[in-house]
Amino acid sequence: MILLSTLLLAVLITIILIPMLNSLALRWQLVDIPNERKVHRQPIPRIGGVAMALGAAVPIVYWNFADRFVQAFMAGGCLLVLFGTIDDIRELSPGIKFAGQTGAALIAVFLGGIRIESLGGLTPEGFILPGWIAVPLTVLAIVGVTNAINLADGLDGLAGGICLLIFAGIGYLAYLDDNTLVGLLALALCGVIFGFLRFNTHPASIFMGDAGSQFLGFSAITLSLALTQGHATALSPVLPLILLGFPVLDTLTVMVTRIARGRSPFAADKNHFHHNLMAFGFRHPESVIIIYLFQTFLLLAAVIFRFYSDWLLLTGYLLFSILVLAGFSFAARTERKVKRFDFFDLRISGRLRLLKSEGTIIRPTFRIFEFGIPSLLFVTCLIASDPPVYVSLICALMAAFVMLIRYFRKVSLETSLRFVIYILVPFAVYLSDDRLPSILGNSAAGFYNVSFGIFAVLIILITKFSRRQKGFHSSPMDFLIIILALVVPNMPDEKIQEYQMGLIAAKIILLYFSYEVLLAELRGKYNKVALATVASLLVLAVK
Repeated sequence: MILLSTLLLAVLITIILIPMLNSLALRWQLVDIPNERKVHRQPIPRIGGVAMALGAAVPIVYWNFADRFVQAFMAGGCLLVLFGTIDDIRELSPGIKFAGQTGAALIAVFLGGIRIESLGGLTPEGFILPGWIAVPLTVLAIVGVTNAINLADGLDGLAGGICLLIFAGIGYLAYLDDNTLVGLLALALCGVIFGFLRFNTHPASIFMGDAGSQFLGFSAITLSLALTQGHATALSPVLPLILLGFPVLDTLTVMVTRIARGRSPFAADKNHFHHNLMAFGFRHPESVIIIYLFQTFLLLAAVIFRFYSDWLLLTGYLLFSILVLAGFSFAARTERKVKRFDFFDLRISGRLRLLKSEGTIIRPTFRIFEFGIPSLLFVTCLIASDPPVYVSLICALMAAFVMLIRYFRKVSLETSLRFVIYILVPFAVYLSDDRLPSILGNSAAGFYNVSFGIFAVLIILITKFSRRQKGFHSSPMDFLIIILALVVPNMPDEKIQEYQMGLIAAKIILLYFSYEVLLAELRGKYNKVALATVASLLVLAVK
């Protein structure tokens, strides 16, 4: 349960804090103002990084704070969040930002023991880099990656999605290497990013700011080095380059281009890969998804080739870099644009708009959805194994809480339901998974699992044909969920297959999405959902 608790706490704290900090940011004018280099058109709060840092800190401090590396990781992360927050409020000079990043790197090196001492097969066997090389090399790597993720934060959901994939890769590699500490830290960071992306995918309602991007960059490089530079690990020391390779390549390419044009390497412009993709004619979400695909490819390569020759990994990354740069260069040189078949699009779009305005599809679909999702959660709680006493107690308290809100403060019912559901769903799915065949039988268990896929299709139909303008809509975050849900169950590891962790994660996330869609479509009519949620809570409470 420690893994589930870490993920759950990180997600919940981030989701709870973001609306609160969002209100404060708007009141105090802590917003990102649009300009010629940015793609958004209205001021947006950039306080998400603080929410992510706090969301990660709570489970990390609770479970692992006595460890020296964790203390260094937290101290370095706090320093960067502090500098980043000040920079988000009043822009700091590059020198001061660099000083903060260097300070965080030195904390990781001297307090946390993070050093690039081994280059594996790239050097003679048994060769260890001397301290006078290892220390500055490690500081350079930490500062470089911190800036690379900071510079990747150029489109809604881009930096967060890239980092979610990176931390998923780090967490999985840590799991395979029996490195529980790094795995838990990576899982906490996956949780806060998932909670943050709920508000940051296009069109974003909040930005992570420099505080968030620097914190994530620092976390990604320190965790990957802690995983691959340990004396007991068989993992290749080249793996951090593979996992972090796309944002690093983007940053190096932009800086070299600026220098070649006689400009400062730190001068801002619109020459990043995501800017180029949009210049080629790709829309905002399409550009983000394309970069997700690049990062997914590198993640899979890191996992599959983790024990291969270091020279093979380095050569493969260089070949990948050459192909990416050649592709972008060819598209820019030939001025190619994405071709869109306007006639076909107009005919299809016109018919879809008619179906949407008439409500032909959404009315029957939503009736099934409105009854089916609460029923699915109730059945999940019904077949769950007996929960720990503290879970039963929490469920009883939450049931009473929802009923009190329903009778005395209906205006807060939506927020309260969302909070309760985000706690209930992971426990219900986790506790029910082992008992499915024994309680329902193989046929019924198969139908139960298939029903999640059916509701996934209904989510797509409802979000596409809904006539509401606000609330939950599908976004590039859906693509991330699909990647993780499809990749994790098929990883080459017997323990993953045995416990079906990918299937559990997919069920949890699909129920989260389902309730987001349900609450958005109900438009304030939450009584039935509230009562169904209370019934599900009571089932777990009395087990």
